[in-house]
Amino acid sequence: MSTEVKDRVIAIIAQQAVLDVVDVKPEATLESLGIDSLGLVESIFAIEEAFDITVPFNANEPTENAAFDISTVGSIITAVESLVAEQQA
Repeated sequence: MSTEVKDRVIAIIAQQAVLDVVDVKPEATLESLGIDSLGLVESIFAIEEAFDITVPFNANEPTENAAFDISTVGSIITAVESLVAEQQA
C-alpha cells in the first residue's frame, strides 16, 4: 500500500466516522466504524475529490462492484491505489 494513499483514505474515512485516524485500521469494516450508507456515499465523493478520480460505485448496489471493494478499509485503499495508478498510466 502506498503510504500517501493509505493515509489520505484513512483520514477521509476517519472524518466521516468522526474518529481519530489511529482508530481506523485497514482490517476494519465501514459498519464497524459506524459509517452508514450516507457516510459511505460522502466518503466516496471525498475520495474522488481528494484523488481526482472517478470511483465505479453505485449507491443503490454498493456491494455489486468487484472493481471497487468496500468490504474493509484496506480493500478501499487497494481499490483507490488501483484507480490512481490507472489514471497516471
